[in-house]
Amino acid sequence: MEFQEMEYVSPEGLRLDGRRPMEMRQIRAEIGVVAKADGSALFEMGNTKVIAAVYGPREVQNRSQQLNDSALVRCEYTMANFSTGDRMRKPKGDRRSTEISLVIRQTMEACIMTHLMPRSQIDIFVQVLQADGGTRSACINAASLALADAGIPMRDLVTSCSAGYLNSTPLLDLNYIEDSAGGADVTLGILPKLDKVTLLQMDAKLSVETFENVMQLAIEGCKAVATYIRERIQSNWSIAEASKFQIKVSGCSVMRFEGGYITRTVLMEVILELNPLS
Repeated sequence: MEFQEMEYVSPEGLRLDGRRPMEMRQIRAEIGVVAKADGSALFEMGNTKVIAAVYGPREVQNRSQQLNDSALVRCEYTMANFSTGDRMRKPKGDRRSTEISLVIRQTMEACIMTHLMPRSQIDIFVQVLQADGGTRSACINAASLALADAGIPMRDLVTSCSAGYLNSTPLLDLNYIEDSAGGADVTLGILPKLDKVTLLQMDAKLSVETFENVMQLAIEGCKAVATYIRERIQSNWSIAEASKFQIKVSGCSVMRFEGGYITRTVLMEVILELNPLS
């Protein structure tokens, strides 16, 4: 019996979910979804749904971990028991969760201006509510948006997207079936305005030419996510409130800890001149 490879892209150029190879799934985001968090966001990429909450900057809980010249960034990644079809309880701190927590933390540290918040701690909690491929990218996008909502000073927003290679075709934003097919899968994270890569993971071998094509596709996906996130942040601002002020520098508030002071700055160093004051 001859083995026949599954067809992930039809002769008409359509994927199993009806998308074109270079087409992303629908993305959606909500800001401020966790009332008690300093910043939070819900981010959806197709059927993948992730929630992120940020607490801090605040006093370091374990003084032995305190950094005198920068903030301590911690991250915890979990999957809800109902996030997949498998209802088995997933142990907290398993190897995969630990590895993804590390990936998210390192990616966020690349964009957070930790030197502005010495002797403080920033905690990022990310939970997958529904998994259908691209969970790492969704987690990074949710965490980035939550950090912005918390007013954490950042060099740039981190955005992430995946791309793969199946049936000799580069595919953007893989869903679960495509991700599980055993082909090449590239997860990319970038700082779009600074044009820098903060994360690159690939779990298969590709030729140089094919890798460049898949990489470029993932970059375009990251840029599309960045455009959406920036629009979402701007729309979250109340135009009525913004028009009352002429903001020339970031606002800030000072919090006093037992070990000294830290400064918490407001989101982005942007000059906002909607109906500027006379």
